[in-house]
Formats: sequence, structure tokens, C-alpha cells
Amino acid sequence: MLDYKKEYERWKEADLPDFDLRRELDSLSGKDEEIKEHFGRSLEFGTAGIRGTLGVGTNRMNIFVVRQATEGLARYILEEGLEKLVAISYDSRLKGWTFAKEVAQVLAANGIAVRLYDALMPVPALSFATRYYHCSAGVYKAYGSDGCQMTDEAADKVYRKIQETDILSGAKTMPFAEAVDQGLIRFVEEECKEAFYKAVLSQSVHPGVCKDAGLSLVYTPLNGTGLEPVTRIFKELGISDVTIVPEQEYPNGYFTTCPYPNPEILEAMEKGLALAKEKDADLLLATDPDADRVGIAMRTEDGEYELVSGNEMGVLLLDYIAAGRIAEGTLPKDPVAVKSIVSTPLADKVAADYGVELRHTLTGFKWIGEQIKFLRKRGRESFSLRL
Repeated sequence: MLDYKKEYERWKEADLPDFDLRRELDSLSGKDEEIKEHFGRSLEFGTAGIRGTLGVGTNRMNIFVVRQATEGLARYILEEGLEKLVAISYDSRLKGWTFAKEVAQVLAANGIAVRLYDALMPVPALSFATRYYHCSAGVYKAYGSDGCQMTDEAADKVYRKIQETDILSGAKTMPFAEAVDQGLIRFVEEECKEAFYKAVLSQSVHPGVCKDAGLSLVYTPLNGTGLEPVTRIFKELGISDVTIVPEQEYPNGYFTTCPYPNPEILEAMEKGLALAKEKDADLLLATDPDADRVGIAMRTEDGEYELVSGNEMGVLLLDYIAAGRIAEGTLPKDPVAVKSIVSTPLADKVAADYGVELRHTLTGFKWIGEQIKFLRKRGRESFSLRL
């Protein structure tokens, strides 16, 4: 545990360029328990990166914690001799763009070039950009060069470098404009964005089937990053009858329309469900603010809507993909699918019925991604389901 009183005094003497931090710091005066909560420990860095409540102190998310974490990542990249190039994206959460800029400025100051998205983009787009540009890492969560979350070994090395960095003075940084002028910070080009959409569309099992399906959709991005990319894909697929939930259409880091923007809980889907009933839609789709998870509700025969669980949708997708690829003649020889150990065992039975090897991994897409990497090295094709 940190000497929270000493750390608090250090922050009081420091130059805090963020007005919100200075105001909150001043408000803690004389409140020992609150000071201890803010300064008694540090946020930990793991395979998902670093996250926490916004605020002042070592146990909160702020520009100093972001700089310290980024400096640790930079030192790891330099000491391991990795490619000096990192992709960065950000979402609709408060200070998302501010933190993305801080990350870019610290990396640039360390001589590491950056490819930064110029607008909100979901986690899958960052994963794609990391691989498209052959980066050594991606920042939004903490990604390795394969576009998956860092391995435990890599995350531990980065965390040690973070711990060696003084939170207030240890990180290098440089002005954003100067880094742009020097070519260290560049925005993600349209070619990469278009390649991402092309890659998404290439996953279609029955290309063109949606154009004549007459599907009626209600969609909500839950005030996150999904609006532009998801609606773009709908358009490309030929799905034209799409209604967006108006209260949840545009980015809003306060997420005022639901208690928690998780598309797997009913409370987050209520506005979408009401609109779906009004429009008599076939389907309600909701993406979480990162747009790497989806919630689904289907219209039943009696006109009501039933939420589909992750396990249920995973089994339906596994069946659809396997059957569809057989019908289209695109199922590879000795096919492999991958799922986490917490997913339904029904998936094993479906896979076995189609002659698909189903591999089990620990929970987390990094482990699924690792299996995909192993298979590709051996020239084999796979598809994954994270249930």
C-alpha cells in the first residue's frame, strides 16, 4: 500500500493542468478516509489494460495514470525490440479523446509512431487496425500485435515498467501538434477503415441473402461507438428497414438512458423493446458502448419479444455457420471452432454433428485468439464463438 498521506501532499504540490483534478483534490482536504481511498493504492494493469473511476489520485483514472501506463508500455516496446508503431482508438466514455491524445503524446515522445482513429470506433476496429498496420500493440484495451488482448506474460512485463515510472514526473510527453508535424502521430487512413468493413462483410455465410429477406430491425448503439460502423454494415448487406432508438443513438458518456449500458440486461434494452413493439420489428439488436458485444431480442408468434442469451445465440450461430458453409461449399477441411470453458456444452454436440472440432479455452478472447493464431500458422482455418 502506498503512503497515501505523502502521495496526497505530492499531488497538492504538483502542476495539475486538469481543472477538475485540482478542484477534486482541494475538496479532499481534511477527509482522511477519502484521501486514503484515492491515494492508498494504484490501479492495476492487466490483460484488459487499465480501468477505473474517473478522478484524482493513483486509484482513479486521470491523465497522470494514463501517462504512467503508456510510459510503461513504451518502455516495454523499446526494451523488447518490438515494432515502434501502436494503434489507438477510443469510445464514448468521458474523457475518451483526452486520454487517447495523452497516450499518443507519450508514445510519440518515446519515438514510437502512432496510428490514431479520428473518430469514435469500436474495439473490433482497433483490433483490425493493429494488424492492418503491423503494430506491436493497440491501445483502447491493451492489445498485442495479433489484435487480441495481451498475454499474461506481456501484461506482467508492462506492469513492471509502469511500477518503475513515477506517476507525476516519470512519463515523457510532447505537444500533439509537434508530434503530428514530425510524422509520429498520424490518423488512421480511409483505406484501413474500408478494409475493415470489407473484412466484416467477408464473414457473410450466404452473401446477398439479406437483400430480399424483408427484415425489419430496431437497433441501439446504447450511446456508444456502434452507430456508424453497424449502420454502414446494415446498408452494405441491403437491410434498409432499420430504426434507431433516438434516445440512445448518439455518443453520451453519461449513459443516462439505462442504469448500466450492458446489452445483456433487460434494463438496457427497455427503450429498444418499446420501439420494437411500436414498429412491429422482427428483431432488436443492441451493441454495448465498445461495440464488441451484442444483445438480441426476437419477436415471438404472439407479438412479444424474447431476449436471446449469449449461449443460445452462440449455438444458433454455430449451427448456422456450419450448415451454411456446407451448403455453400466453403467449410474447410478438418474445420475447427473455438469456445470458452464457461459456454454451454450444447455447442459440443452441435459441432460434433457437423464434424467440427470444438476447442475449449479459458474465458477471454485472448485465449480464443491464441488458438486462431496457432491454427493459421499451420495453414488451417477456424471460426470462433465467444459465448
